[in-house]
Amino acid sequence: MKMTIEVDCTPEEARRFLGLPDVSGLNEHLMQEMTKRIDANISMLSPEEYLKNWMSFGAGAQEQFRRMMETGLGGTSPKE
Repeated sequence: MKMTIEVDCTPEEARRFLGLPDVSGLNEHLMQEMTKRIDANISMLSPEEYLKNWMSFGAGAQEQFRRMMETGLGGTSPKE
């Protein structure tokens, strides 16, 4: 014997019926916090900021970055 039961309800009604907690407030708070953090760090994605961070490590990092870019572009770096 095969029975099929179809329940037509909203997710909110199903959550209440099953006795699950309402976490919509927590979800909203977490989304706001993530948005604030992303907005605060979005400037780090700009090429200028990226290069500025690399340049702060000194000449060794600059040379390493130049070699990486040459290799990535298919060029060859000069022999040392």
